[in-house]
Amino acid sequence: MNDGVNGVALGVFVFFFLAVTVMGFLAARWRRAADEHSLDEWGLGGRSFGTWVTWFLLGGDLYTAYTFVAVPAAIYAAGAAGFFAVPYTILVYPLIFTFLPRLWSVSHKHGYVTTSDFVRGRFGSKSLSLAVAVTGILATMPYIALQLVGIQAVLDVMGVGGGDSTNWFVKDLPLLIAFGVLAAYTYSSGLRAPALIAFVKDTLIYIVIAVAIIYIPIKLGGFDEIFKAASDKYTAAGAGGLVPAQAGQWTYATLALGSALALFMYPHSVTATLSGRSREVIRRNTTILPLYSLMLGLLALLGFMAIAAGVKVTNGQLAIPQLFENMFPDWFAGVAFAAIGIGALVPAAIMSIAAANLFTRNIYKDFINPAATPRQETQVSKLVSLLVKVGALVFVLTMDKTVAINFQLLGGIWILQTFPSLVGGLFTRWFHRWALLGGWAVGMLYGTIAAYGVASPTQKHFGGSSKEIPGIGEIGYIGLTAFVLNVAVAVVLTFALRAFKAPDGIDETSPLDYTADAGDPGVETELPPATADASH
Repeated sequence: MNDGVNGVALGVFVFFFLAVTVMGFLAARWRRAADEHSLDEWGLGGRSFGTWVTWFLLGGDLYTAYTFVAVPAAIYAAGAAGFFAVPYTILVYPLIFTFLPRLWSVSHKHGYVTTSDFVRGRFGSKSLSLAVAVTGILATMPYIALQLVGIQAVLDVMGVGGGDSTNWFVKDLPLLIAFGVLAAYTYSSGLRAPALIAFVKDTLIYIVIAVAIIYIPIKLGGFDEIFKAASDKYTAAGAGGLVPAQAGQWTYATLALGSALALFMYPHSVTATLSGRSREVIRRNTTILPLYSLMLGLLALLGFMAIAAGVKVTNGQLAIPQLFENMFPDWFAGVAFAAIGIGALVPAAIMSIAAANLFTRNIYKDFINPAATPRQETQVSKLVSLLVKVGALVFVLTMDKTVAINFQLLGGIWILQTFPSLVGGLFTRWFHRWALLGGWAVGMLYGTIAAYGVASPTQKHFGGSSKEIPGIGEIGYIGLTAFVLNVAVAVVLTFALRAFKAPDGIDETSPLDYTADAGDPGVETELPPATADASH
């Protein structure tokens, strides 16, 4: 790692950062809203985005700076086991093809802004809706923090901010500036800002990966040399070479499957989805989003290249930025750093908007101010989006980075527990609302306790997301085990509650709502009434 500041790389980075900042503020004028004080406009871009805007927005939302830094870093540290991200993104797209269009249709028909809006409308339970909302907010916070970790990794490699002995304010000033700019244009432009910036972000990432996958192997003597160097390292470390040990196969498979089930449970994934202007836009996106999986597979190979290039870092998250610093000309290293930095800004903006929408619609309006006007909703959501970013920033500045990563893993375990209520509700009303709430509670409790008991070389608790599966004896993903318990409890309780004729909530949806499109006759967006059934 360079001791001084890489001036050329920093200059290029600043150029792109300023460019997207201007775009972020100008986005408020792009597709100008008829009513800027509507949460539909600020939080969902007016539900007006077409196929390509939605594709870039979803790509910018799902493939983050953390993805760019952490996936190859996992391969750099642990070998082929880090490739689990590739099969899980392949698994997820056929899955979402079955339910995302249904979610878009019913949300368009009833004016739902969040997943919790749908759960409340489908099952007539504010308690279940609250559980989904709180889970979404808790799972999103550390995810936002990790985007800031990605920016910080790039700044560290460029030599910006000083060393560990530098005054904390001076050291973290660049990150504070980046945070301030992000907060300002998100507050001003809402979802339109990350939607517009996503074009730049994804273009830069594709360029960087295309160059890296050709240029770096040429400098390192070809892929034969790269794989040989990686294999030698893993063999020497007792990791079994490039192929994961047999004992890790259950972990690999369950982590890939559980991650696939969880990905579109995150609030930011749904926010980007609901911004599409038609059902057909969503269907098209589920078929072209796999192009990002191709990019992810190539990106993962950078972990092997970092080994072959002799990159030595104490923090694995710095491996890929350091690889770019070592291998690329300074000016193109700046382009690569800009891709990572902007790759953090886009998802951080969407995540903060999504978390704010959950608070506003499903906590503030449902429990604090049921008579809130659209203008009040929008203002509260704007303010909460700032608070969410501040919370993520404090998290990054005051806690060890490995803690942030492990809490993000815990967030994945949590968010998976909303799957039965959301996806189950899109296809059937058979589950009883109280049974879903009980299943959610069991899944959350088991997942949290199990994760608490996992230790790592650096942490006594929350040191990972895998543990022995009860009754099987294999090591597997805690989130998937918790999910199975969740569903089992929901099924058993549903039978019991139906046998005792427990009161069911009111379903405000109809079968035709789940296939409705924007242009269908008689389909008008309607807001759910503030006096929706509040039974628990």
